[in-house]
Amino acid sequence: MATYTQRMQDHLEQIKNVTQYIREHINEPLNRESLAEVAGFSVPHFHRIFIANTGESAVSYVRRMRLERAGRKLRMGAVDITEVALATGYDSHAAFGRAFKQQYGLSPSEFRQLSCREATQLLTRGFKK
Repeated sequence: MATYTQRMQDHLEQIKNVTQYIREHINEPLNRESLAEVAGFSVPHFHRIFIANTGESAVSYVRRMRLERAGRKLRMGAVDITEVALATGYDSHAAFGRAFKQQYGLSPSEFRQLSCREATQLLTRGFKK
């Protein structure tokens, strides 16, 4: 039988695999069920283990990763906000705008007006200005 320490190390390794999977499939639909399957855990167990190892739920992590990617695209001069929304896994400009404003306290258009330094700081902090 595995020791507690070994189980924790195994859990950490599985969560690292899941976060890598998320980064590689960020444009695809991702939910707790599919991510739990990647980890090889039941959904409730995966939910507990993911939070214990990352400090946030898998759904929040996916959302944050998508919005950080969107922020980088906006800073790189992506012209159309709808294209950025669709390229980062959102179904509509409106859904993307709501999520972006909830995460950063600014609309995508307002975010684009920030200096490079301000935008980078906001993305790094990951929360409202």
